[in-house]
Amino acid sequence: MGQTPQPPSLLIRPSEVEQVDRGAGIVTLPMVGKWNSTQSSVTTGVTSFAPGTGIPLHSHNVDECVLVLEGEATVTIGEDEFDVDAGVNTWVPAGVPHRFVNRGNSLMRIFWIYGGLQVTRTITATGQTFEHLSVHDRQ
Repeated sequence: MGQTPQPPSLLIRPSEVEQVDRGAGIVTLPMVGKWNSTQSSVTTGVTSFAPGTGIPLHSHNVDECVLVLEGEATVTIGEDEFDVDAGVNTWVPAGVPHRFVNRGNSLMRIFWIYGGLQVTRTITATGQTFEHLSVHDRQ
């Protein structure tokens, strides 16, 4: 049995991925993206949130799908807010403001998929736009 699939396919082990510390108890494991695949049409990863933490209301230049893997989240999509638990999946079109906040007392983890390799995040409150997971794209 081989250790890795034939390129351009990828086999990504979380223990081998360099974490991105986004501050205030939020950590991201980037999985598939422009850093390891020029042929992919998606960007994926897992983000963990300590209790009470969340990323500010923001939007992206591409669609985003998020699956809550564990924990309890409050999700804002546009003007609406929802309390969700593990197993709930969201889809947010490009340009729609959204956010996830850990409303529970334990770790919350989400798996996210962006519909492209060139991903930006625009913070709703400031209008600032950053390249996804760049040094400026923290919390």
